[in-house]
Amino acid sequence: MAKPRIGIALCGSYCTYDKLFSQLVLLSDKYELVPIMSETAAATDTRFGKAADFLSRLESLCGAKPVCSIAEAEPLGPAKPMEALIIAPCTGNTMAKLNHGITDTAVTMAAKAHLRNSKPLIIAFSTNDALSGSAPNIAGLLNRKNVYIVPFRQDDPPLFALFCNVEGKQILSFVEDQRLGRV
Repeated sequence: MAKPRIGIALCGSYCTYDKLFSQLVLLSDKYELVPIMSETAAATDTRFGKAADFLSRLESLCGAKPVCSIAEAEPLGPAKPMEALIIAPCTGNTMAKLNHGITDTAVTMAAKAHLRNSKPLIIAFSTNDALSGSAPNIAGLLNRKNVYIVPFRQDDPPLFALFCNVEGKQILSFVEDQRLGRV
């Protein structure tokens, strides 16, 4: 029996990639993973690693070349449907674009195309302004049909009062809960 197809889309919160990659190992046991990266994430070297290394690691974990352009992402809707699409990490910038209907990256196009199928879009965000500038966008996305937010927490409140993110291990359990109708 074929594994269910789940998209995994990465945005630019590079400091969270190691936690996410450890979860992809577990997800790949149960699901066919469709890797997607925003153009910026696919091309930017940071202090957390080189873009080429992230792309290579993502391809190795998912067993497929990452989708990194709007043109490659558009068929992920009706032509190549997925059971769910996970955006992790989802930056505040991508959340704003999703909330306001802006489709100008591979990740936002994949989300738009995917939502046409009335399947779950699961957002695991990581942003340093979740409790300020990004709060209206989080609220807007919480009100959307088929959009689910992975539970998040404040990260080191004394030092980063407005920063929130998702623990990597929560993504796997949230996907399972969603598939079994517990969310």
